[in-house]
Amino acid sequence: MVAAVMLLAVSLAGNALAPVPFTTISQNEQSGVEDARQLVVRTPEEWKALWKEHAPGQPMPAVDFTKSMVIGVFLGSRNTAGYRVTITGIERDGATVAVTYREERPAARDILAQVITFPHHLVRVERVEGQVKFTRAER
Repeated sequence: MVAAVMLLAVSLAGNALAPVPFTTISQNEQSGVEDARQLVVRTPEEWKALWKEHAPGQPMPAVDFTKSMVIGVFLGSRNTAGYRVTITGIERDGATVAVTYREERPAARDILAQVITFPHHLVRVERVEGQVKFTRAER
């Protein structure tokens, strides 16, 4: 009986999600990426192409793709200021990575700049070769 309980405990512990630390590269309301998308960048070529679209004319942050990758969430265009996207957590389950993000919206009574915005959040994480799944957190 004790052996069965220990085996179950080890089995359940092995299935626990492990938090993955991440560092923000860019997060604000402006981007050259106009469409909504979630993405994973694993090569210097992909990074160069994304950065050229996202922030043309700005210096591209260095990323060592032998050790790291970039995960990004772009909300697409919004008709006013007051929108924000935040990657709130990244967890690893074996070879799979689960990314959770939250979209913040302005309240109905907020006074907002009438400007088109393109909220985004780009982060650097440890390189993982497996699948990356994105989940939008509910409020």
